Amino acid sequence: MQSRRDRLVASLIILPSIVLLGIFVYGFIAQTLWVSMTDWGQEAALALDPEIHYIGLKNYRELFTGFLNMRFRQDLTNMFFFTLAFVGLSLLIGLFLAMLIDQLSWGEAFFRTVFLYPMSLSLIVTGTIWRWLLQPRGGINVLPTLIGLPAGKFLWLSSRDQGLIFDWSHIPYYVCITGLVVMVLMSYGHWRRGERNQLRIKSVISAVLIAVLASGVTKRIGLLAYPEQHGFNKAIWGVVMASVWQMSGYTMALYLAGLRTIPDELREAARVDGAGKFQIYRYVDLPLLKPVTVSAIVILGHIALKIFDLIFAMAGPDHVPTSVPAITMFLKTFRGNELAVGSAIGVILLILVSLLIIPYLVTSFSTGEQ
Repeated sequence: MQSRRDRLVASLIILPSIVLLGIFVYGFIAQTLWVSMTDWGQEAALALDPEIHYIGLKNYRELFTGFLNMRFRQDLTNMFFFTLAFVGLSLLIGLFLAMLIDQLSWGEAFFRTVFLYPMSLSLIVTGTIWRWLLQPRGGINVLPTLIGLPAGKFLWLSSRDQGLIFDWSHIPYYVCITGLVVMVLMSYGHWRRGERNQLRIKSVISAVLIAVLASGVTKRIGLLAYPEQHGFNKAIWGVVMASVWQMSGYTMALYLAGLRTIPDELREAARVDGAGKFQIYRYVDLPLLKPVTVSAIVILGHIALKIFDLIFAMAGPDHVPTSVPAITMFLKTFRGNELAVGSAIGVILLILVSLLIIPYLVTSFSTGEQ
């Protein structure tokens, strides 16, 4: 049992870290939030004694509805689709590699090192390498010519094609649809586990969302007075390839560690019951790997939401088809001297990352799975 003196010594030891954390993390977050609610723009940024006025949420409103901030809204769209592609492919490839290595009887250390090696590189180095590999007149495009085939045409950097186009004015409708799909999937999970109380709550929320959609309220709520089309820029695939190449090895390591913790007795019991190799993976391994999958989604998701250096190295800050909010924040703050707008974008990114990480931390601490 710790004495009062021990607790005092421990508190004094961690006090400097707490003070520094409060100043250089939460203090700067608070300052950024305050700056985002001011008119600190070009003129004030160049003045020795800037005159700054509080304007509330005007910068945020302009980012989401202002005519001149169409690029930021496309950046959010790019980030959303990049996150889905990057996280999904990294999980699938990492799981596939982990299953292959788990079956190896020799060379496991060699292949594990090979697949993990890309993670040791910085994103700037990865971006530079993959820009060379994906250049229109060289790299992988000229590989087919070595065996007499026509050159490849993966012209990702010059692509302006878009898919999955939607109207930004109808974002409330799309958010409501997404929420309904999530509630239905969660309700199905609670029903399978017999969690009736949770099922009732999710059912009520789903019924409310269905009523809102049926009434057409979300269709009448338009963020803009005019249609504004956004979609998935196919140029993003070049960045996705580079990022998946770097992080799929990390996901492989997570899944491989998870596979090694599964008792062999469970697999043997499944084999006795007549389960094949695929069924063992489907009904034994994958359910037990759920905590690993959730952790990987959180880690990869927060990397995708704040991606900057990889895109900067591969496409540059002025390439709009591959731009993301972090790129626009850099341009607004350091090239346009619009410090308030850049701070607002930074706060939005912080909120998006928090929406991903905080529920995970709360769930982990409440269930004791840390």
